[in-house]
Amino acid sequence: MNTPSREIAAIILAAGKGTRMKSNLHKVLHPIGGRSMLEHLLASLEELAPTRTIVVAGHGSEQIEAALGSRARIVLQEPQLGTGHAVQQAEDELADFEGDVVVLYGDVPFVRPATLRRMIERLHESDAPPCTVLGFRAADPGAYGRIVSEDRRTIGKMVEYKDANAAERQIDLCNSGMLAARARDLFDLLRRIGNDNAAGEYYLPDIVMTALKDGRTSALVETDEAEVQGINSRAELAEAERVFQESAREDAMANGVTLKAPETVFFSYDTELGKDVVIEPNVVFGPGVSVGDEVRIKAFSHLEGAQVGEGCEVGPYARLRPGAVLKKGAKIGNFVEMKKAVLGEGAKAGHLTYLGDAEVGAGANIGAGTITCNYDGYFKYKTVIGERAFIGSNSSLIAPVKIGADAIVGAGSAVSRDVGDGELRLVRGEQLVKPGWADRFHDTMKKKKKAADAKE
Repeated sequence: MNTPSREIAAIILAAGKGTRMKSNLHKVLHPIGGRSMLEHLLASLEELAPTRTIVVAGHGSEQIEAALGSRARIVLQEPQLGTGHAVQQAEDELADFEGDVVVLYGDVPFVRPATLRRMIERLHESDAPPCTVLGFRAADPGAYGRIVSEDRRTIGKMVEYKDANAAERQIDLCNSGMLAARARDLFDLLRRIGNDNAAGEYYLPDIVMTALKDGRTSALVETDEAEVQGINSRAELAEAERVFQESAREDAMANGVTLKAPETVFFSYDTELGKDVVIEPNVVFGPGVSVGDEVRIKAFSHLEGAQVGEGCEVGPYARLRPGAVLKKGAKIGNFVEMKKAVLGEGAKAGHLTYLGDAEVGAGANIGAGTITCNYDGYFKYKTVIGERAFIGSNSSLIAPVKIGADAIVGAGSAVSRDVGDGELRLVRGEQLVKPGWADRFHDTMKKKKKAADAKE
């Protein structure tokens, strides 16, 4: 069944204080795989193309507003009187909206687009339920609200754990809290629910029982527990990261990537890997990394915001920072760091090198210990190194500076002026030789040491 061609709005509940996180950062902004929980959820929503997205916030709302900008409307829930009350805060934003609404939670980041579609599609089946509730079978139902369903398609009763009787608490079909409804039905039903319960709150799921009193039966869509797992503590955040990384590793290997020690490799949500890539142990990918085919990334390397071309070699112990680009067949070795720099096709920087704000031509060789001196404490400057240039070890290239094609910079040089094509540049102090000086120095110092020791 295709999703009906009605407008969709999303209400994301994020008003909780998140006290178990013990953090100054809002709970839903904590990252998993390099992207916040809230951003994961918004990415799933994008596939439904909602015309309106409303985030219901409370404590820390300014953080959410700063993170989202104009991508969502922020409304406040003050005071916080339950999930039903939270959804009501979005009513003014949807006063003229005639489409379908999905209600989600900012700390439940991994609900899939396909699941959201199923929830909306179920609204438009022939029995026209007033709402669709997303349920799951819990291995340990604990304090989740329970769903009573005889046919696994419709809901006979929903009850919060605090208000459930002993028999209801034995049910393993639980309420995720997420639902879909027509906007008109949603807010009409919310206006009729009460707070006569153990917590004295207005529960969103009570709209199901309110509709049932009108003779309208709500629908059930089930999914797996992992998809609707909420994150409320640092331990749960770590578990979510583990699950995310395991999935990312499995996807990488299924798509032709070799992971020598999968459990030690960490990906971001947007890591792109070509075929026949080999990744050695203890490699970390921050956000914004793309890797071409037949690349080898050696152990203990860290990449973020970098592009690695086909056939390149990185590491071990290399660091690629944002703006680093390796063209086809380029190589960087151990303890090489690149930032906002391009290493041309077939170029090499083998050891102990820093390339920042630099452009290195094809086939160039950067010797061990070379650095581009790109910052004067106020501004950044660029270094340009021509094709096939050879930069000797322990050289300092003081930007802005250009090294011509086929030029050679002698080892130990501090180059502050441009070097022409094919030139040799040596910038060293005069080598001073004093025969016998060291022997006389050692003799004098040994005598002084012996005299000092005798006085003790």
